[in-house]
Amino acid sequence: MNRQEAAIKAREMLSRMTTEEKVAQMIQIPYAQEGREASLRWAKLGVGSFLHVLGDDAREIQAAAAESRLGIPVLFGIDAIHGHGLNEHATIFPSQLAAACGWEPEILREMGEVTAREVATDGLHWTFSPVLCLGRDTRWGRVDETFGEDPYLAGELGAAIVEGYQGKDLADGEHILACAKHFLGYGEAVGARDACDSEITARKIREVFLPPFRRAVEAGCATFMTAYGSADGTPFTAHRGVLKDMLRGDLGFSGFVVTDWNNTDSLMANQHVAADIGEASAMAAHAGNDMIMATPAFYEAMLQALREGRADIADVDEAVVHILTIKYEMGLFDRAEKLGRPGCIGCEAHRQAALRAARASVTLLRNDGMLPLSDGVKRVAVIGPNADDIRAQYGDWTYFTHPLPIPGRPAIRPYVTVKEGIEALCAEKGVECEYVKGCGVLPEADDDIDAAVRAAKTADAVILVVGDMIDQFGEYKDRANLELSGRQPELFARLKETGVPVCTVLVASKPLCLGDAAERANAVLCAFNGGMYGGQAVAEALFGALNPSGRLPITFPRHSGQLPVYYNQLPGWHGGKYCDLPAEPLFAFGEGIGYTGFEMKGFAFSPEDMTLRLTVANTGERAGTQTVQVYFRDMVSSVMTPVKRLIAFRRVALEPGEAKEVAIPLRREDFALVNAAGERVVEPGAFQLMVGASSKDTDLTVLPFELT
Repeated sequence: MNRQEAAIKAREMLSRMTTEEKVAQMIQIPYAQEGREASLRWAKLGVGSFLHVLGDDAREIQAAAAESRLGIPVLFGIDAIHGHGLNEHATIFPSQLAAACGWEPEILREMGEVTAREVATDGLHWTFSPVLCLGRDTRWGRVDETFGEDPYLAGELGAAIVEGYQGKDLADGEHILACAKHFLGYGEAVGARDACDSEITARKIREVFLPPFRRAVEAGCATFMTAYGSADGTPFTAHRGVLKDMLRGDLGFSGFVVTDWNNTDSLMANQHVAADIGEASAMAAHAGNDMIMATPAFYEAMLQALREGRADIADVDEAVVHILTIKYEMGLFDRAEKLGRPGCIGCEAHRQAALRAARASVTLLRNDGMLPLSDGVKRVAVIGPNADDIRAQYGDWTYFTHPLPIPGRPAIRPYVTVKEGIEALCAEKGVECEYVKGCGVLPEADDDIDAAVRAAKTADAVILVVGDMIDQFGEYKDRANLELSGRQPELFARLKETGVPVCTVLVASKPLCLGDAAERANAVLCAFNGGMYGGQAVAEALFGALNPSGRLPITFPRHSGQLPVYYNQLPGWHGGKYCDLPAEPLFAFGEGIGYTGFEMKGFAFSPEDMTLRLTVANTGERAGTQTVQVYFRDMVSSVMTPVKRLIAFRRVALEPGEAKEVAIPLRREDFALVNAAGERVVEPGAFQLMVGASSKDTDLTVLPFELT
C-alpha cells in the first residue's frame, strides 16, 4: 500500500475514533519505566506506541492492544543505533562516527539492512536512527552518534542507512521505519551543553544543519524526531516554523514526527515556556509533534485542554492521521508483528557485515614505518585500558547502557577486543604477546605502570590502546576537557622512554586531545567504537592483513581550547590561530593514510558539462583504496561562505601500479549558498574547485573556474 492509499484508510479510521482514542494514539509509553502491568493497561486503552520492548514482551503488548475497541496495532520503537544492540544477542556494528570513517554509503546501507532484519525478527517496527546532527563541537557528549562534522557527508551516509532500514517496501516483514533525528541544530548547543539553546540564525540553519535532513526526506525517511534544545529561545518541540513550515513545507516531509524523551513535559519543567502540562501538551501538538514520547501525563492533560478550549482537536486529528498512515503503509493492520528471519539475530552472515564495517572504519593517521608490523617483530606488548574492554569498544546504546544500565552485566560473545585480535594473529605468526593494562581510563587502585614498562622493555613493538569510557560520553555527559584522562598520558610517556616503537590506538567515542600520545608516537591508529569485531579489524591493520582505508569524518583538536576546529569555517579571524597553539588541528577532516602510495593527476573541470575528471594511480606495492575528496570555495559572495566545503567524494580501489580515470559529475546547485533572505541560490562569479586526499590545503589541487 502506498502512502496516498494509506492516508485514505487513516482518515476512514479517524472518523470512527473517539477523542480519547485519538489522544491515546499520540502517546508512546516507555515500557521499562512504566512496567508490565501498567503497560498492558495502556495497550488496552489504545495507545499508539511503546518504547524499548523486546521479543515476547512486545508480543504480549500487541495482543493486549488487539483487545482495545478498534484494535489498532501498536508501533514498537527501539534505539537500534548501531545494530539492534539493546538485544544482547544481536549484531553490534561500529558507532555512526566509526562507520563514517569508511566514507562508504554501501557499508551504511548494509548496516541498516542487517539492523532492520534483526529488529523485525524481534517483532519490532522502528529504530530511532540515524542521527543527522553535526559533531562540530567535540565536547558534546553525543558526538559518537553522529556521522561527523560535515553536512554533505552526513547526508550521503544518512540517506544510505535510511534506505537500508526501510528497503523498497515497509510492509515486507524485514524492513523497519527509520527516524531522522534530532530536528534541528541539536548538536550546536552553546558550549556543547546537551539540550541547551543553539545560538544559530535561520539562515545558518538552512545552510549548515538542514541539508542532511533534506537528504533523509529524499531517501524516503518515514519519521523524524524533534530535538531537545532550542534556537534563539524557542524550544524545537514548540517550534511550528521548524516542524511545519520547514519540515513539511520546504522539505515536503509526509511521515510523522515524534518528540524526543519527555520533551513535552520539558516545555514546562525545564524550558519554562508553558505554565502547566496541559499548556505544554497543546503547544507540542500545535507545533507539529504527532507522537509524544515518554510523557504519559499527556493523555489526561490533552483531554482536559481540549475540554477547556486550550487545545485544538484539528491538531490532534492531523497527528493521528500521520501516525495511522504509516501504520497502514507498513501493513500492520493485516499483520501487526514484523516477521523478519528466524535465527538471524546475531547470525554468521550478519556478523560478517559487522566485520566489514569495522574493517572499513580503521583509520591510520601517522606511521613512521613501524606499521605494518614486520616479520622481524617476535614479541608484542599490548598495553592500555581499552585494549581489553568490550564496553569501551562498544560505546553507547547497547545492552550495557540501555534501556536501564545494570552494573556488572556480563558481556555476551561473540566479540573480539584489540587484545584478543592481536593475540589471535600473534598465535598464527608464532609471535609472543603479553598484555598489561597499565592504568585505567580513570585513576584506579590497580594502576601498574611499572608492570607495563617491564613488558615494553622486552618487546619489539608496543601497542598502546587509549581512549574514554561510557562514564565520559553520551547524554548528560558533555566534557569540558578532552585530554586523555587519568594516567594515560603518563603511561605513554613511560613507554616512550623505553625506546621501543609505540603505536597508539584510539578506542574512544570521539576525537580526544591526544597530545604526545599522538605527536610522539611512531604510529597512530583511530578505531573509535568499532563494534563486536573492532578489535579484529585493528589487529589486521597492525599486522598488514588489512590495508587501512578509513578517512576522518571529523577533525581532531590539539587542545580543548582550540575548539571549534571543523574544517569548513568562515574566514576573517585576525591571525588565523591562537597565539599559544599551532594553526592546524592535530588531524584534519578527511585525513587518513595506508600502506601504499597514491597520485592524483590530469585534473580537468569544465562548468559547461559540470564533470570533474582526473586520474588516480596506485604508486605503491600493495592494493589499496583512495578516497578522492572534492571541495569548493565561492571566492566573492553576498554573504560570507566557508573557506572550503565538501560537495563530492569517490572511493577508488586500485591494484599496485594500476591507474584509473575517474569522472565525478557535479551539479550547478552544488555551488549554491543561502543568501540573506534565506533563499538557496547560485551566485555567478569566481570559484575554486579543490580536489585531493583530505581537507588540508597541502593535500589539495586547486582548479579555478567561473559560473555565469
